[in-house]
Formats: sequence, structure tokens, C-alpha cells
Amino acid sequence: MKKSIVIFSVLLLISGAGIAQPGFDELAQTPPMGWNTWNTFRLDINEDLVKESVEIFISKGLKDAGYEYVVIDDGWQIDRDEEGNILHNTERFPSGIKRLADHIHSKGLKFGIYSDAGYKTCGGFPGSLGYEYQDARTYASWGVDYLKYDWCFTGTQSAPDSYALMKDALVKAGRPIVFSICEWGTSQPWEWAPEVGNLWRTTFDIRPCWDCGEMTVSRGMEVENFIGFTKILDLQVGLESYAGPGHWNDPDMLEVGNGNLTYDENVAHFSLWCILAAPLMLGNDIRNMSDEVMEIITNKEVIAVNQDPLGRQGKKVRDDGDFEVWSKELQDGSRAVVMFNRSEGEKDIGFSWSEIGLPQKLKFQVRDLWKKEDLGKFDGYYSATVPSHGVIMVKVF
Repeated sequence: MKKSIVIFSVLLLISGAGIAQPGFDELAQTPPMGWNTWNTFRLDINEDLVKESVEIFISKGLKDAGYEYVVIDDGWQIDRDEEGNILHNTERFPSGIKRLADHIHSKGLKFGIYSDAGYKTCGGFPGSLGYEYQDARTYASWGVDYLKYDWCFTGTQSAPDSYALMKDALVKAGRPIVFSICEWGTSQPWEWAPEVGNLWRTTFDIRPCWDCGEMTVSRGMEVENFIGFTKILDLQVGLESYAGPGHWNDPDMLEVGNGNLTYDENVAHFSLWCILAAPLMLGNDIRNMSDEVMEIITNKEVIAVNQDPLGRQGKKVRDDGDFEVWSKELQDGSRAVVMFNRSEGEKDIGFSWSEIGLPQKLKFQVRDLWKKEDLGKFDGYYSATVPSHGVIMVKVF
């Protein structure tokens, strides 16, 4: 009798503590890759847009390059019914969210959705506050694979508690769903989020500009804060120890192909997000992108740096004002290195083996990951001419 009681108590403890989470521990072992509607389309989203973009994933090779999540951001929801169930906008998504998810799954891709920890989303639609478990069950029933969870209209809520609540709801709903914490870095989520989510935003929203400072835009009662990608890059320094398989610092979605970024700026942006082991969520209109942009976002050698299974976030190893060197250790012991030039003119930038954690006295092969060619063996040091607002990205092995 006593033995039965002990076994029953242990089972209760395991289930109550959420220890048994089949599938959850395997999520996001490398940084998630996909496409999100927000950066380009904001609230102007619909079923046809998503389905057309899904076809682009297949026809243009984005799926083959590793992009797998198709995420609809704010604007899909419209209200709740009498029982509190979240309702989608039937004019914009006439087939329903589950059928859209089924369509995406039929193409071998995964489906993501958006909600908010507050009582309203940033766009003014119903948030999940007070409905966390109900919404999580709904998402699971629809076949959701990824949840981006925002932080508008949250008042005095505790971010760690609010996100832990939704994580518990997702676990109890039973479907492994990648949990993207979009809290903007205001409560230092890297200190608590690794135990809660798979990725967490470290800054305010990105904008497709080189180094624009913080901007604010009012939306209803909320104020949105935006920042350029080089300013976001600066805020990643020192966060590398918090990232690893299953949990990633998120400097926000990619702006490659958006705004007035030049070719070199787009290459720099993509290279640096890859060296950071950042989630690679495309934010451009993939239906209407140039061949140049397509070439950037599907460079498999650069993507391989981002997706390296060791899961190390790269770090800045040299800072000479406008001239920087970033390095990332890879699983095979090699190093990926980005030489970054913020100045208005081209500049020779170099680094020694010891700076990137390799034996100084040995010769190493260097490969240019954008030219896709081996440059030969070098003795202790490598340098290259880096274009203005651009990078040279190499692998040293």
C-alpha cells in the first residue's frame, strides 16, 4: 500500500512540475529560420498573401536554404466569442486559421502565429491576458508550431511571470510550440527567459536603416520604439553567454531587402545576424525581391555559420572605432569571422589567430564565404579591404 502511494505521489510531482514535456526540449536546437509578415505588411495581412508567400518558399528555394516557419503577425484576430475563444478575421482569412496551417504543413513548412501578454495586442486586437490556457489550447488544435508573444498593453504586469504563465499553458496544451518572447529587452530577459522561451527579443523593434537612433511612434495608448540595425548590434555585446541550443538572443527580424539599405549594408546585416546566432526571420516582401536580395538570404555557407550545431553566439573581439572584428566558434573547431567597416570609406581590417581563439603559431586556411572561394593558407594573421558600410566574412580552419 505504501509503495503504491509513493509511486502515485512521484507521478503527480512529475506531471505537476511539467518535467515531462515530450518534444519541447528538442525545439529550436539551432536558431529558428522563417518569414514573418510584420516588417513589410504590418496589420495589412490576409490569407492570399500568406499562401502566395508559401509558394515562394518552395519555388525560389527558401525552404531548401533552411527557412521553415511562416509566421502571421498582428492583425489576424478580431474578437472573442461568448465563451472567450479567440476569433480570426473571416474577411481576411476566410478559410480559417486551421486550414491555413494545414496548407502550410502540406508544403513541408511550419506555421507561426502572434499574440500578446497584455489585454490587447500592439495593433489593438484582443490579447491573451486572462485567456492564456484557452488560447494555448486553441493554437495547439490549429496546429501552430511557433508563437510570437508581444508586450503591449501590459501595464504593471511582471514580464517573467506573464511569460512563464503562457509557457506553462503551451506545455499543458501538449503541442510543442516554439515560444518567441517579444518583450523588447526592457526587463533583461536574457537573465530569466532561457528557462521560459526559445528566443527573446533583446531590443526595441528594428527598422531598415543603417544607424538611426531610437524613434517613437504612437499607436493608440501605446508608444512603439524603433531602432536601426547597427544600434541593435551594439546592444548584443556581452549577451553571448546566455545563448545556446534551444534558447537564443533575438535582435529582431531581418530587414534585408527593406527600406533604403544598400547591397553592402544588406550583406553586413545578414552576416552579422548569422555570426550572432540570431534567429533568421525574413521581414521583406519575398514575392517581389531582387535577385541580389535572394542571393544574400540564401547563401548556404553563411547560413551554415548561423545554424552551426555547437550553438555559440559570436562576439566582438576587436573594436577600433568604426572598424570591428566579430568571431564565432564552430563545432568543427574552426572560426567564422566578420570584419565590419562602419566608416564612409573602404578600410583594411585584419585580425590575428590569437584574437579568435586559435593557436598563433599555426597556419590556417581562410575561405571567403561571400565569394565562396578558398584564399589559401595564412601564417598568424589575415587582413582584407572592407567596403564602406560592409563586411568581409571568412571561415578560418
